Amino acid sequence: MKNHKHFLLLLLFCLLPVLAIAGPKGAPKPPIVFDDPQVEQDYQELAEELRCLVCQNQNLIDSNADLADDLRREVAKMLKQGKNKEQVTEFMVNRYGDFVLYNPPVKSTTWLLWGGPFVLMFVGVFVLLKKIRANKEESQTDSADLSDEEKQKLQDILKNQ
Repeated sequence: MKNHKHFLLLLLFCLLPVLAIAGPKGAPKPPIVFDDPQVEQDYQELAEELRCLVCQNQNLIDSNADLADDLRREVAKMLKQGKNKEQVTEFMVNRYGDFVLYNPPVKSTTWLLWGGPFVLMFVGVFVLLKKIRANKEESQTDSADLSDEEKQKLQDILKNQ
């Protein structure tokens, strides 16, 4: 009986995080409704072009983060107020920087963002080639350090195996 209680307590303790994550997070937010199909199309395009600042590898459409939901509602609000896509994009960039754009423009402030992966790749290849060359030179000098007598013994050992 005592073992069953310990088992149930352990099971409950293990399931608490799962229940906390899966549990309700409050009332669901109402869907965004548009009266104008053009505004809805602009909203869809903007939500695909803007990045979720929490997930960082998802656009606003794909993200389930609360911040992404807030940004979607902000975009919809501005479009419903009569702002065009460029104005909404400019507002988001001014507020959050170029990083909010899923495909940021190439300019002096984003060179590192665009060129960084290539620079890291070239540095990695350079370091790898240098390491291979150093290992090759080290192995050549190791065999050159042997005397003629040691080399002969080594040859004899290799022949006997």
